[in-house]
Amino acid sequence: MMQESLFDNRAETTPLADRMRPQTLEEYCGQKHLIAEGKVLRRMIDRDEVQSMIFWGPPGVGKTTLALIIAKATQARFINFSAVTSGIKEIREVMNKAELNHSQGTKTILFVDEIHRFNKAQQDAFLPYVERGSIILIGATTENPSFEINSALLSRCKVFVLNALDVSDIADLIHRAIESPYGFGD
Repeated sequence: MMQESLFDNRAETTPLADRMRPQTLEEYCGQKHLIAEGKVLRRMIDRDEVQSMIFWGPPGVGKTTLALIIAKATQARFINFSAVTSGIKEIREVMNKAELNHSQGTKTILFVDEIHRFNKAQQDAFLPYVERGSIILIGATTENPSFEINSALLSRCKVFVLNALDVSDIADLIHRAIESPYGFGD
């Protein structure tokens, strides 16, 4: 059992968004056209038939959170990878880990934030691993994938459009934050 410390203030210093991050599809806010009961992405997750995909939408709509929820729901290892700070060397290191996981029967979801920032050669580095099933690639982009994602990679992914949160989604988030012990409702 871990002992609490008087000096542990993570709950106070962790950003509210992280403290409030949904852990399940039921807690996730927005994107009902994809994750409501019977919708295409929900069916894929519920059946554990998740395949490589691209999330295309504006900032702040929950692309990263949705990828985390998918990994948790499908019991896949989650690797968060940033196209802003990573190159071919890091891709190879991550792919070696994913290959090892795959050989041991463990799925790996590789989440690539800002995937449109990778050049075509960097995007090509994912192809053999996606084709072999060593990874389930989930790329996130704010740019049109038809113009920014390598056509060979794009042809192996489903593209899901995530919409901006509407007023009722935002009101729900505010209500949750106020009611939450992690929020600011004291």
